[in-house]
Amino acid sequence: MPEPMTSPAPIVTAVAALPDGALSALLAPHGLELRYVPDGQPIPGSYWGESEAGLIGNVLFVRSDTPVHSALHEACHWLCMDADRRAVLHTDAGGDDTEEAAACYLQVILTSHLAGYDRSRLFADMDAWGYHFRLGSTRAWFEGDSDDAHDWLQRHRAHLLPQQSS
Repeated sequence: MPEPMTSPAPIVTAVAALPDGALSALLAPHGLELRYVPDGQPIPGSYWGESEAGLIGNVLFVRSDTPVHSALHEACHWLCMDADRRAVLHTDAGGDDTEEAAACYLQVILTSHLAGYDRSRLFADMDAWGYHFRLGSTRAWFEGDSDDAHDWLQRHRAHLLPQQSS
């Protein structure tokens, strides 16, 4: 899972690289509002600080330099919450380790629905930022060690997962 950055920020894909409206189009149907913060201003509700996305209530805050993976991750935390937790959400999404893994899993799934971004880019960005998984990379975790995250989503937020064809 992520650890705080202690060195200069790695090169990852920023929100500004996405087509206009792509992130809003992904999140708005779920009820999560996207709000842009002017460059150079602090991001409200950012757990990690700097350019990382922030959450307060049903609003995801980003700047143009916010990493796409950060915006997706915080959005996925929100998607994993029930209404009671969303009502008091401010900065710290909380949840246990399995829910954290579920948020990571869901952000991988959502890349299929985000114009201008894909799964390979997400894996590279998460690895560059410093996510740590037992199998050594985000891709290896997703493909071989994420059953607990998938199962959590099946139990708590199955509507967010693609339907399996029989």
